[in-house]
Amino acid sequence: MTKSFFYYLSCVVCFASCNTTTSPSIEEKHITEKVNRLYHQYGSSNEAIYRQPVSNTLFSPELKKTIETAIDVSKADIEKVKNSDHPDEKPLLFEGAIFSSLYEGYTGYTIKRINIHNNVAEVIAQFEYNLVSPKLVWTDTIQLINIDKDWKINNIIFDKKVNHSTNLTMSLNDFIRSAKQ
Repeated sequence: MTKSFFYYLSCVVCFASCNTTTSPSIEEKHITEKVNRLYHQYGSSNEAIYRQPVSNTLFSPELKKTIETAIDVSKADIEKVKNSDHPDEKPLLFEGAIFSSLYEGYTGYTIKRINIHNNVAEVIAQFEYNLVSPKLVWTDTIQLINIDKDWKINNIIFDKKVNHSTNLTMSLNDFIRSAKQ
C-alpha cells in the first residue's frame, strides 16, 4: 500500500512538473513571436515607423502612446519646416534605428534568453551589424508585460556600450522634449 501511494504521488509530481514546464514554453513562444514581429514589422531603420499605424497588439498602451506622440511631434515639425521661410532646413526626424541600440540598425539578431516573472518578461537579444569590420555585437533587453493574457512590448533597454540613451522610452521622451525647446 505504501509503495503504491509513493508511486502515485511520484506520478502526480512528475505530471505537475511537466505541466509547469509546458506553460512557460507556451509563454516563451508567444513572447518570441512578439519580438520577431517587432523586428520584422519595423525593421532595422526608422522609416517603417512613419509608414504604418503604431500597433496596439504589439506595444503596451503606454509605449504606444509615447511612440504616437513622438511621431506626431515629428510630423508637425516636418510640416512647420515645409511651410516656413526656410523649407530647406532639416525637420525633427527619427534618425537611425529606434528599436535597437546601434544607430545604423542591425543585420541580424538572436534571442538568447527569456526570463518570465509573473506578468513581466525580459528577452535578452544579441544583435549584430556585419557591414563593418570587425562586426559589431551587442545585447538589448526587450521588456514585455502581459495585459489581458497578451504579451506586449513595454520598453527596450539599450546596451550602454553602444547607445548613449538608457532605453527606448527615455529616448522617445527626449525626442519629444527636444521639439518643445
